[in-house]
Amino acid sequence: MATHRFDPTFTDRVIDAMGPKTSPRMRQLMTGLIRHMHDYAREEELTVDEWMAGVKMLNWAGQMSDDKRNEGQLVCDVFGLESLVDEITFKLAEEAKDAPTATAILGPFFRADTPWRQNGEDIVKTKPADAEMAFMQGRVMDFQTKKPLVGASVEVWQASTNGLYEQQDSEQVEFNLRGKFKTDEEGRYWFYCLRPTPYPVPDDGPAGKLLELMDRHPFRPAHIHILATCEGYRPLTTQIFDRKDKYLDNDSVFAVKDSLIVDFVPRENDPEASLELNYDVKLVKDEASTNGV
Repeated sequence: MATHRFDPTFTDRVIDAMGPKTSPRMRQLMTGLIRHMHDYAREEELTVDEWMAGVKMLNWAGQMSDDKRNEGQLVCDVFGLESLVDEITFKLAEEAKDAPTATAILGPFFRADTPWRQNGEDIVKTKPADAEMAFMQGRVMDFQTKKPLVGASVEVWQASTNGLYEQQDSEQVEFNLRGKFKTDEEGRYWFYCLRPTPYPVPDDGPAGKLLELMDRHPFRPAHIHILATCEGYRPLTTQIFDRKDKYLDNDSVFAVKDSLIVDFVPRENDPEASLELNYDVKLVKDEASTNGV
């Protein structure tokens, strides 16, 4: 008779404890999660001290998180989990014959209260001495028809040249390098921003500690975050990356996709910016909205 070092019935008993009101999808997700966690603990012979170290790290991430910084999300980022989930979601959309602009992770420094700005406005409210100013413009359009989407929202945010987002840096005014724009009658948006620069993810929390323990560098390639929405269309969360950045092939959170790499080019006859970037956003219709659900 086969013998087991650990109780062979334990995992099934935990799974079977779920009651009949558990939804099918919740049952599927929790069954897989419990089974994988238990298998991992047995395979690695996880000790109480090691497990408690993990619990303390999770608690630490929760204690550091607020509406301006999501440390738990950053921990997921350094494990590549958010980028993997993003890839799965994007692949499912592709297989459904939809092909919007590629997605990328939201990141831990999104703010839900970013103010609206006028097209053409400068989002650089605290200008660093080493700034390279850029003029960014583009259109939001229906992916299939290529028709412009009027009144779509394009929200952007980026770090300053010191590697900090405004909520991390007391020297930056609130909402520096952030803005929400509405597209005009031709689906266009435009504004001034910084040419982005690479920066390290924060090392004052569990995400930074994990990178140190895994002997990994903390740097993210230069990027600008974009969140685009329009009624009747799926929201798009993405990032665009400067082609000249040296960390494109070694992003600490694994978020770079080839289709999201962009080129900043010289801009002529504009005293406000020496560079420009054209970037169109293509959205896919929301099937639920189309079907009247």
